[in-house]
Amino acid sequence: MNPVEITRGDSPVVLAFPHTGTDLPEYVRQQLTARGKTLEDTDWHVDRLYAGLLPQATTVRATFHRYAIDANRDPSGKSLYPGQNTTTLVPLTDFNGEDLWISPPTEEEIEERRLSFHAPYHAALAAELERVHQLHGIAILYDCHSIRSGIPYLFEGVLPDFSIGSNLGNTCAAEIEQTVERICREDTHFTTVVNGRFKGGWTTRHYGQPDQGIHAIQMELTQSAYLQTESAPFLYSTDKAENLRVTLKKVLEALEAQAFSIRTTKGSRT
Repeated sequence: MNPVEITRGDSPVVLAFPHTGTDLPEYVRQQLTARGKTLEDTDWHVDRLYAGLLPQATTVRATFHRYAIDANRDPSGKSLYPGQNTTTLVPLTDFNGEDLWISPPTEEEIEERRLSFHAPYHAALAAELERVHQLHGIAILYDCHSIRSGIPYLFEGVLPDFSIGSNLGNTCAAEIEQTVERICREDTHFTTVVNGRFKGGWTTRHYGQPDQGIHAIQMELTQSAYLQTESAPFLYSTDKAENLRVTLKKVLEALEAQAFSIRTTKGSRT
């Protein structure tokens, strides 16, 4: 089982997909509850949603499921949102707070999964960001996510369709965040928030080093914006998705153009 799939391009934009994978080693699957085996918390079809929107972008996709180990969590196990309900490096509950494991993984099993899945994914992502940075003097990591629009265990009410995260502006140049927000808000079919409930996961926070010429931003989409329903079998809606893809394409194209502008006006790491 290859834990990561890479498609290399020559754009300064790198798309990361940490949560679209559904592969599980059989020994992991056997430990899951019946509820866990449904893989409900997958970022369903997000890779399909973005496919072809920026043809020269590099993509890095985790093939393993987040229940095995979450590629968007700090490998040390440190919480992204202290004091709030969230899921851990190897989640013990799903997004509804329900137990996932018949027999929870031991510390040794978690470390084995980190080495087998989490580490190779991030080694690949780091290598692609460095390659792109060497090509252009700048790299923009766009971290692709989706989630059900209503999950009381994690947040109150209904989540906006576009949740843009930059860890309160620390992971990218201000103009990058402003451009993404502006384009999203211009599409009045959807709702938008910046650094709301989701401020960017470990990937965004770890790689986003704008002073070093590597910028990172997370986009969390509501699944109601592109799925037929936010429940099994989580079918893709071509009509909904095409409407959403128009705006996502504008976002990615603007980021690509902006990368060259930032590089020219601000210089880059030497």
